[in-house]
Amino acid sequence: MPRFTVHVRDEWLTVPCKDATCSIKWLAFEALKRYIKNKPDNGGIQHIKDVHFVVRRCQGLGLLDNDDTIEDVLEDNDFVELGNITNMVYMFSVSYKEPEQYISLDGNSLTSTDLVNLGKGLYMIKLTPEAEQKVVQSRELLDTIVKENKVVYGITTGFGKFARTVIPVSKLNPLSPERTRMLLALRINVLAKGYSGVSLETLHRMIQAFNASCLSYVPEKGTVGASGDLAPLSHLALGLMGEGKMWSPKSGWADAKYVLEAHGLKPISLKPKEGLALINGTQMITSLGAEAVERAEAIARQADIIAALTLEVLKGTTKAFDSDIHELRPHPGQKEVALRFRSLLDSDHHPSEIAESHRFCDRVQDAYTMRCCPQVHGIVNDTIEFVKKIINTEINSATDNPMVFAERGETISGGNFHGEYPAKALDYLAIGVHELASISERRIERLCNPSLSELPAFLVNEGGLNSGFMIAHCTAAALVSENKVLCHPSSIDSLSTSAATEDHVSMGGWAARKALRVVEHVEQVLAIELLAACQGIEFLRPLRTTTPLEKVYDLVRATVKPWIKDRFMAPDIEAVHRLLVDQKVWNIAGPYIEKYCMEYIPESRPSSPTAFLQQHTKKKSLYLFHFCL
Repeated sequence: MPRFTVHVRDEWLTVPCKDATCSIKWLAFEALKRYIKNKPDNGGIQHIKDVHFVVRRCQGLGLLDNDDTIEDVLEDNDFVELGNITNMVYMFSVSYKEPEQYISLDGNSLTSTDLVNLGKGLYMIKLTPEAEQKVVQSRELLDTIVKENKVVYGITTGFGKFARTVIPVSKLNPLSPERTRMLLALRINVLAKGYSGVSLETLHRMIQAFNASCLSYVPEKGTVGASGDLAPLSHLALGLMGEGKMWSPKSGWADAKYVLEAHGLKPISLKPKEGLALINGTQMITSLGAEAVERAEAIARQADIIAALTLEVLKGTTKAFDSDIHELRPHPGQKEVALRFRSLLDSDHHPSEIAESHRFCDRVQDAYTMRCCPQVHGIVNDTIEFVKKIINTEINSATDNPMVFAERGETISGGNFHGEYPAKALDYLAIGVHELASISERRIERLCNPSLSELPAFLVNEGGLNSGFMIAHCTAAALVSENKVLCHPSSIDSLSTSAATEDHVSMGGWAARKALRVVEHVEQVLAIELLAACQGIEFLRPLRTTTPLEKVYDLVRATVKPWIKDRFMAPDIEAVHRLLVDQKVWNIAGPYIEKYCMEYIPESRPSSPTAFLQQHTKKKSLYLFHFCL
């Protein structure tokens, strides 16, 4: 029998479901019945049957119908949010399927892609034999130090009460299960390096908790990124120790000790130094940063496809993507974007009836938002690559203190816990990836403005009666404006903490959360542009664009109908946003790009007004030459 965890205001409830054909509305009402039963005043809800819900997929952000069945709208590890407009009831439900494959951790080879997949629940964890041996050797040194009564910071001395520092739950939002899984997986990977002094028994219990998806309640706020992410990691450790709240698909949210017992697991019992080993490090910043950089990479390459489609709709020229131009300014990202545009728009390789319809127009060059895509999108690609390298280095770094060097027989205090590296990198990521939304919003303006597009105003017939994409463009502009504030660097700030011992901090937690927010806004703006570009094609029919871009159009139209008259647009935007998050636009067009690159197809350089002028000048010069003779 499937079981769903539902969050109603301040209550976490588990709702058993007889089968997956039950409706979302049924799930909501069942949860509300349990919520009302637990509240003396019925939680302020008078008549449950009068409650009306707006339903949204939290992970995919698509709007749903109340009558949808669970099996139709919920995927494994997916969430649904139901909001009652009048009573402000918010709920989250989740389904979970236990993975069958493992990732072996050694502390040296985990990637940001692997970490995101671990967060999605696609893999379980095991240690390599080499990692287990290093962990044992490190622990043996610490046991010797304790036995000999040596005074060593964090081992035989106190380290404060950080593991008991709890931020009031009522004031915070918890990390989602996906992000908590990422955080726990990354902490395990760091401890597996064998420089933290944690015992193999403790590490195995952490792995068992991960594999059972027993996840602590971890607030998303509360770290300054100084001695690592002390507060969030303390909450992570609390659940593993059998204290605080914990969630699993089997038990729902409950006291941690009961969740562990339900899975036959024992709480961790801390040995000397293990308190510091569990809470000291940059894993909160880094795990959120890994998600941000992976999503940034996905949306950046899909932005090239969307911009190419817009260029076709606006009847732009491909001359600006000539490889000779970009060899003169050979930044890797710029060259890559120009190549993608050529592979999607090449008139010899993928004939375009739209391009052919304006081949001999008198336009010499396009606006910057189209002509300069390689230069603007290109630096975003290079920024993402730079940040990804730092994040992947951080993923496989020992970042706690003190470090245990078994081969040297000593422990050394240092500062690897400082979050400045990922903090600065993620601030840079936000600034870089934001530009994709900034330039996209200007392309949306060109699509909607009839004086620039030669298309109906706001891409709809009977303007005035219908507003078309007018408000969608306003939404894009609002998100771009909000990003401008979010792109203010957090890592330039510092507040002294811990009685001036931690007198310089990174603010990396906020840098990571801001970067994620910026990336999500970029995804949403590009979703609006993709919708607008596909709508623009409707007014150019029966002409067709290139094969890969027609495939992208078909993908969108399989999800969203053309805009004939005004309707509620939010579901359309969310549905296309989901296509981008799932990388379906790239999956459709990417193979054409890869084939073009692998086959080394000669670059086509179609005729243009400037080429015509050059030919005319040559013929005139030749005529004058013969005349002089």
